[in-house]
Amino acid sequence: MTVPTVLSIAGSDSGGGAGIQADLKAFARCGVHGMTAITAITAQNTVGVEAVEAISPETIVAQVRAVAADIGVDAVKIGMLGTAETVDAVVEALAFVGEAPVVIDPVMVAESGAVLLDAEARTALVDRLLPLAAVVTPNIPEARALTGAGEGDSQEDLAREVLALGPRAVVVTGGHSERTVDLFFDGREAVEIGGERHPDGAAHGSGCTHSSALAAFLALGESPLNAARKAREVASAAVASGLREVGEGPGPVDVFNLTARPPQ
Repeated sequence: MTVPTVLSIAGSDSGGGAGIQADLKAFARCGVHGMTAITAITAQNTVGVEAVEAISPETIVAQVRAVAADIGVDAVKIGMLGTAETVDAVVEALAFVGEAPVVIDPVMVAESGAVLLDAEARTALVDRLLPLAAVVTPNIPEARALTGAGEGDSQEDLAREVLALGPRAVVVTGGHSERTVDLFFDGREAVEIGGERHPDGAAHGSGCTHSSALAAFLALGESPLNAARKAREVASAAVASGLREVGEGPGPVDVFNLTARPPQ
């Protein structure tokens, strides 16, 4: 049996909670083979981001070309981009992945508050990348930033406004709202995807985990709506079993429920 392959184009989190580290764990949890094209290296932990170094555009393209030529790509997840030059490189690199569906998690701000996408890059993301996406997964603040929407716009309003930017479907995640309900919209139907709130869990990397799981389920043949439903389940469970005792800041999500597993 051939195992589906999913490529993460994203930044590295040296603390292991988010970025490509979270993506690879989510891919494994969902039963697909994960690959990476690193866009930036960060020096960070649970408390904050201390340094960011962008990978050259040429190297970003080379990473994608290498894995696509030899292994193949069934789906793509895009996370941290940082600069307009990186966005341009990713647009160029996507030519190597054929018709593989692309999931974009528009990472703008780290859990610690560090800005991970500058203004020029945000414009490039909207103009050049979003129209290439099968699904975009902003949280509510990210959806407002992408669209320029006001505080009065509802979650469904935001989903419609993001969809108008060009992707084929949108999931506005609800982690930053009281209801914690995700809203899926593809131009035909708006569907609420509910789940339990886990205030005692740990949420660092939850957005990365959600978008990576969604890409994995697309690679496994699920429809965008079913992929969004299953991704919500994976991300919610990862928050519930999150590692609160790791570090002094917000702990990372745990897709494998490590604390429930006895040492081997």
